[in-house]
Amino acid sequence: MQPYLKDPQAIYRQSFAIVRRQPAIAALPEDMAQIAVRLVHACGMPDILDDLQASAGFAGRAAAAIADGAPILCDCEMVASGITRRFLSAGNDVICTLNDPHTPNLARDLGTTRSAAAVDLWGDRLAGAVVAIGNAPTALFRLLEILADGAPPPAAIIGCPVGFVGAAESKSALSEADIAAAFLVVHGTRGGSAMASSVVNAAALLAANDTSQEA
Repeated sequence: MQPYLKDPQAIYRQSFAIVRRQPAIAALPEDMAQIAVRLVHACGMPDILDDLQASAGFAGRAAAAIADGAPILCDCEMVASGITRRFLSAGNDVICTLNDPHTPNLARDLGTTRSAAAVDLWGDRLAGAVVAIGNAPTALFRLLEILADGAPPPAAIIGCPVGFVGAAESKSALSEADIAAAFLVVHGTRGGSAMASSVVNAAALLAANDTSQEA
C-alpha cells in the first residue's frame, strides 16, 4: 500500500494550501478569493473558476447579511445539511421548505416542481436573506419570477443548480437579471449542493472575520 497522509488537520491544511496556489485565486480580491478557495475545495475542480461569476461586492453583502442574522434559504436539504452551523456566529436560521407539508399541493396547483413551489413558501423571510440554490434550476427560475413580480429582494443569491435541463439557462438568467440582490453563479451544467453550501460557509467565515479555518 502506498503511504498516505492520515493526520486530518494536516490533510485539511494541505488541501487549502494547494487550492490557494491556483493562479486564478491570486487574481481575485481577498474576500472573493476566500469564497473561491472553498468552492474549489468543495468540488476538487480548479477549472470551475473559469465558470465563476459574481456581482460587484457579492462577498461583502453576503457576509454582512449573515453577520446581521439573516436567514439562509436553501432549495434542498443537501444544501442545508452542508452549511456548517458553528460558522454561523449570529445563529442564523437555515430554512428549506422543500419538505413542507404544503409544498406538494402547491406544486400541483401551480403546475410546477416541488422545488419551485417551495420557493413560494419562503414568504416574508426572503427580504434580506441569503439564498443558496444548489440543486433545482426550477427553484432559481421561480425565485427570479417572484422577484420580477415585486417580492422583496434577498441580500445575496448563490446560484449553483446542477444538471442538463435548465441549469445553465437559469444561471444565465440570474446573472442578467435587473434585481437588487448580489449574486454568484457557476455557469454551465456544473454545480451542486456542496458548491452552494461551500459559498455560504465561506461567507459565514468572512462575517465572523475568521480565517483560521484554512489553517
